[in-house]
Amino acid sequence: MNYAAGGAADTIARLLQPRMSEALGQSVVIENRTGAGGTVGAAAVARSPADGYTLLFDSAAHVVAPLLFRNLPVDYETAFTYLGRATVQAYVWVIGARFPARSVAEFIAAARERPQPVTFGSPGVGSSGHIAGEAFAQAAGLRFEHIPYRGGAEAANDLAAGNLEAACITLSSAAPIVEGGRARMLATTGATRAASQPNLPTLAESGLTGFDVTSWLGLFGPAGLPAPIVEKAGAALIAAGSDLATRQRLAAAGFEAAPTDARDFAEQVRRDRQTFGAVVRRAGIQPS
Repeated sequence: MNYAAGGAADTIARLLQPRMSEALGQSVVIENRTGAGGTVGAAAVARSPADGYTLLFDSAAHVVAPLLFRNLPVDYETAFTYLGRATVQAYVWVIGARFPARSVAEFIAAARERPQPVTFGSPGVGSSGHIAGEAFAQAAGLRFEHIPYRGGAEAANDLAAGNLEAACITLSSAAPIVEGGRARMLATTGATRAASQPNLPTLAESGLTGFDVTSWLGLFGPAGLPAPIVEKAGAALIAAGSDLATRQRLAAAGFEAAPTDARDFAEQVRRDRQTFGAVVRRAGIQPS
């Protein structure tokens, strides 16, 4: 685990942990190894023996890291074996209560009429919220000024306080300020509506045809994992994500259980590399 204890990825991993242990017939121990935007933990797994005992639970930031960081300790495209996706999570486009718009179309029209760019917050540079916000700007022909935060909750607080005009954050981060009347959700960033917000349209439904930027959490191993280990670990992940009680707990945390096998997960990572890479290049984001 290359994320801190108590965060979203850690929470999801611990929800999946009991069922994965049952499916594997052995204990699953979660170790939080953080640092350097998640690359420290990822590199530790990449350099581990290909025996299936050390695995990586990572987010879509796995795709973004090579786009944003120079001199990475490992080659993300060749250093890992894909085992399976666990969950997906769309972000939501949220605006402050004072912004004069009630729909995506009205928001775009208002943004085009003003000389200065709309300020939008995200959970950080390279986060799925950042990528989704930049993709929105590009698809709508708008200019946004990105304000990165250390997490979605911090962006939500500044949005509620009137220090931001918009934010691209998770449903769980947006819900408290929306319920309090301090912000409005206009759309989700995924291809389909969120199960917990069936009346909230997608950006694709709101005029940005084909728009689909989501975050995910999935399981990786070091390169060269033998096929039987890939199949066993992937099957355990699918079993955990298919358990009804686990799915309900995930939904309560704002995530949708969406387990896939290794092949489908590898294909998603490949597509996201192309999509996210194109957004980063058009936005002029330079690696550091």
